[in-house]
Amino acid sequence: MAGPEPRELSIAGGDAPPGGRTLLSGEESGEGTPVVLLHGLTATRRYVVMGSRTLERSGHRVVAYDARGHGRSSPATDRAYGYEHLAADLLAVLDAVQVERAVLAGASMGAHTALALALAHPERVAALAVITPAYDPDAHGDALELARWDALAAGLRGGGVEGFLAAYDLAAVPDRWREVTETVLRQRLSAHEHPSAVADALEVVPRSRPFASIGELSSIGVPAIVVGSRDEADPGHPLRVAERYAAAIPGARLLVEEPGPPPRSPIAWQGGQLSRAIADLAAERP
Repeated sequence: MAGPEPRELSIAGGDAPPGGRTLLSGEESGEGTPVVLLHGLTATRRYVVMGSRTLERSGHRVVAYDARGHGRSSPATDRAYGYEHLAADLLAVLDAVQVERAVLAGASMGAHTALALALAHPERVAALAVITPAYDPDAHGDALELARWDALAAGLRGGGVEGFLAAYDLAAVPDRWREVTETVLRQRLSAHEHPSAVADALEVVPRSRPFASIGELSSIGVPAIVVGSRDEADPGHPLRVAERYAAAIPGARLLVEEPGPPPRSPIAWQGGQLSRAIADLAAERP
């Protein structure tokens, strides 16, 4: 059963020099099998299972934290937002909460971070929920894609939430999803104490590699699911990337919403359904 209100955490980041260490803001709740939630770029810890308490109610200890520069976590020194820093932070979180092996559930940037740790420290990972991955090693460094991220960073840095939304080009989002996309973007961008740090991360993270090739994922030896979304709803996380990850990770199952019509909301947007999938995965751990 879930415990009382979440317990606040303040954890020193993993790799900053003395005197410049990043402080990560987080929380934990519930008891049982440990599950660590990792959010995506420009999001906060709330935007993995969308505030659902299903995991706690089903007997899981849930740890969630804001990535460096996001939410209430402090900015990194020297724009240190690469995946090597994000994975070091995750390792520091596991150590701080005294968890030897955890189920890692990460969305987008958080998914890539979880995989980076699973490849470097497989002994710390019990199972993996890889939610809407976007990193394609074969397309990494595409000039047009990097220019899009840079435009979002410049919009946020120069015009705040409105500047980011102008650069995002909501007009290109299908009518069915435009309103919910704008609402979520406004909510999560308004939750950051250091928006300039998020702008820095927007420039650095897409230029960083969590791993070098899809083939590396074949070494993962824990239960895994890959949660994809159909491109109409979420073109920023192409379904083909999720399919490649699921094919590369031994035994991984691909979960995708049923095709329309009418268009279905992605599983990744449904906190309760996603939490149940993570709980089922946790039950498979060795």
